[in-house]
Amino acid sequence: MTEIQRGLLKTRLGTIHYRSAGHGDAVLLFHINQQSSALMLELIEDLAADFHVLAMDYPSHGMSDHVAEQPSIGDYADMALALMDAHGIARAHLIGEAVGSLVATDLAGRHPDRVGRVLLVSCPYLPGVPLSATPGDVTADIRPADASGFPLTRTIEFMLERDPAHAPMKPTQSWMDRINRSQMEAGRNRWQALDALRAFDLAGGLRRLRCPVRVLMGENFYFLQHRDEMMSHLPGATLRVVPNGRFCVTWEHAATVAQEARDFLRTDTT
Repeated sequence: MTEIQRGLLKTRLGTIHYRSAGHGDAVLLFHINQQSSALMLELIEDLAADFHVLAMDYPSHGMSDHVAEQPSIGDYADMALALMDAHGIARAHLIGEAVGSLVATDLAGRHPDRVGRVLLVSCPYLPGVPLSATPGDVTADIRPADASGFPLTRTIEFMLERDPAHAPMKPTQSWMDRINRSQMEAGRNRWQALDALRAFDLAGGLRRLRCPVRVLMGENFYFLQHRDEMMSHLPGATLRVVPNGRFCVTWEHAATVAQEARDFLRTDTT
């Protein structure tokens, strides 16, 4: 079994917690909103056979310090850049899921000299209307809280009845435990990453990308219907649909994502 190490990095937004494993070309992983790098343990382990993998927790998420101010997607990307600098990494490949795909997009768009290739997983592209207006949006009803606003735990049955769009096709108790734990760790700040997502110009960010890009989407992912317009902002990019996938594919289909990453990232010889 691959040893996954953990570290802390002091930044302008407090101390950032991250996981690290493997050797070789650097790959940075960016997690879904209201979650943490703990949801990517299987993917980290699989990729570590070929790459040096770094997976951070956003400020206010996982075991990173909490911040009272609202971060932006750019702030999260800056934290990733600081992590690269601390490890002496001049250039890295990026893999991000959901809100993590926005972090990867921003980092690659603003710092093209620091990024090799980008793999966008479950990219939440929506044409023309705010994300908050969609049926698939995250709401307080499907993310219950106590009277003080602190998140409550949920069962698998609750997820599949109230919020199947944000669950894998076959969730397990191990997955549900990690989801509940990540909610507790984020606490009342758990909405920060989602608010950062809503404020980010994703279409504009995608158009800025000049590096090779591959997009992965589960065949049951609710934003798949907008793939044609999304891909129109990414000339030359490739799209792969993950069979029997929905959300959290970096967890449920970690082996598939890792193989796609190996096939795609290893072709970079520049």
